[in-house]
Amino acid sequence: MRELGAVVSRGVLVAALLLADPCPWREARGQTGAVAAVRAAPGGFVQVGNAKLYYEECGKAAPTVVLLHDGGANSGVWDDVWPELCRHFHTIRYDRRGFGRSPPATSWYYETDDLAALLHQLAVSRAVLVGSSHGGEVSINFTLAHPEIVQQLVLVGAVVSGMPYSQHFLERGKHAIELQAKGDIKGAIAEWSRDRYLIGPDHEAARKRLSDILSANPQDLTHPDRPLRDQPALPRLHEIHVPTLLLTGDADIPDVHAQAGAIEAGIPGARRMVIEGVGHLMYLEIPAEFSRRVIGFIELNGH
Repeated sequence: MRELGAVVSRGVLVAALLLADPCPWREARGQTGAVAAVRAAPGGFVQVGNAKLYYEECGKAAPTVVLLHDGGANSGVWDDVWPELCRHFHTIRYDRRGFGRSPPATSWYYETDDLAALLHQLAVSRAVLVGSSHGGEVSINFTLAHPEIVQQLVLVGAVVSGMPYSQHFLERGKHAIELQAKGDIKGAIAEWSRDRYLIGPDHEAARKRLSDILSANPQDLTHPDRPLRDQPALPRLHEIHVPTLLLTGDADIPDVHAQAGAIEAGIPGARRMVIEGVGHLMYLEIPAEFSRRVIGFIELNGH
């Protein structure tokens, strides 16, 4: 939600990614290719300056895949796709400052620096980034800042810094933002959960889960934002030269489709796919299909 800056951004994409209950089990692939169910390694913290970030990792097979959540929730949003990704790759997810178990920021910082520090402390020198919405924006910025680290990009309903938003986009969540400003978090969550762009038609179970996820983690909606903005990435997209997949739900807001078009046009060789029947949160709506597409792309471009 840094893409809008200040208070407006906190409300406009507040429900772009959410938290789910942590998945207690994973399946790890051994060197022989056999798959065995094992207890997921407990999460931990890495120190980043005067802050700390909560992370989890699983799996052993290369490459390393890092999941970046959006500005509305924490890394638990990946729970439905986590086990399948762990079967195929060494997978990492983390809570950005103020989300989930990571304490809120107490000073200004760069989100790209946080990711760099996390990877350094986990001894990860190369990685595939899977970023959703604002997490996609962070992924793009990180690729421009650290091209030697990023192997591939998967951008889900992503936005890109430097591209403006329509008035419709800025105003559509006005009522939810007003409720949140008044302290009516329950009312704001109800508004976001009914948003037709976040969850596509015929996915009522995902819509209810969205409400449950937000209700369980109000801190993800209310913590103060102190990230510093990187330089606009839009005019620099041509500098990215890694395999890039863009996934956009056909029911997502038109601005996200426009942003995806700009990213596709800017990154040489980027592949764009529009997924029918889903909105902004396709990994909650169709997790099996989402996993299949992401894993297939990563494995296809892994050599």
